[in-house]
Amino acid sequence: MVDERGIAHAYWLRSPGHGEIRPVSLPEPGRDDVLVRTVRSGVSRGTELRVFRGGVPPDQYATMRAPFQEGDFPGPVKYGYLSVGAVEQGPSSLRGRTVFCLYPHQTAYVVPARAVTVVPEDVPPGRAVLAGTVETAVNALWDAAPLLGDRVSVVGAGMLGCCVARLLARYPGTRVTLVDVDPGRAAVADALGAGFALPADAADGRDLVFHTSATSAGLQRSLELLAPEGTVIDLSWYGDREVQVALGGAFHVGRLGIRSSQVGVVSPARRGTRTTADRLALALDLLRDQAFDALITGASPFAELPDVMARLAAGSLPALCHTITYAGGGGV
Repeated sequence: MVDERGIAHAYWLRSPGHGEIRPVSLPEPGRDDVLVRTVRSGVSRGTELRVFRGGVPPDQYATMRAPFQEGDFPGPVKYGYLSVGAVEQGPSSLRGRTVFCLYPHQTAYVVPARAVTVVPEDVPPGRAVLAGTVETAVNALWDAAPLLGDRVSVVGAGMLGCCVARLLARYPGTRVTLVDVDPGRAAVADALGAGFALPADAADGRDLVFHTSATSAGLQRSLELLAPEGTVIDLSWYGDREVQVALGGAFHVGRLGIRSSQVGVVSPARRGTRTTADRLALALDLLRDQAFDALITGASPFAELPDVMARLAAGSLPALCHTITYAGGGGV
């Protein structure tokens, strides 16, 4: 919330492994700005936890900056990008509307009106925090261009892998399998309309494999699952981790491919006809699908966020997407 002095509160990573809540003075909104009161935010378990651990390589500091980041890696830094809130001040077309913004965890903030995207009325705030992740999945599918009836595996049943699997499951005739080391992900896969397999049990002969586990073992298994001349679409961000894969044998004989995909720019397949704003609006529209609720696995009050981040990083708080609630906020 914002007090009478225009003070909000934000989560900052003071140094790797140590977060804290700090007061923030909000500027007076300009004519083309909005004042947003946050109702829900989400923790990106991949990128955000890597930032929390101090795992951003120095040569990637500029590339990995979030749109409204303050401070610098490895810290102190205010980092995050899955925020949903209500517009309290701004253009009449936005006042009172629920919006998504690529903003860090903060109780309220002022941004240009063009930086927010209206959330459809039938998408609850808790589900809307997935918009940034679904947007990444949309871009990956534009990169991959799967065909009707394809046999596809998604290696890594985390937040991003699950979003990719759900979108693929809506392709007619497409058979999708989520592959993960955690057998507990089978129930999530079922809710998303996908099959499930442990890595050792996954069927090969895949036309496409999407890799999201951010591990060498996951990338290696992704290559092994491909049919000849198949392609791995790698969405993992490895940070400062070294990646090792065996590229002898089937890699050359089978003419296999590895292609990276990331959300920083619109896929070349749609760059001439879609903007990043179009892509995000599409992601929010896709979130009308209630199946995505299977990814929301917990919620904690904003005041507990420093402890929540530490527990997520340590693995003592298991979650796909853990959401953060704010005073006065609502919606599942």
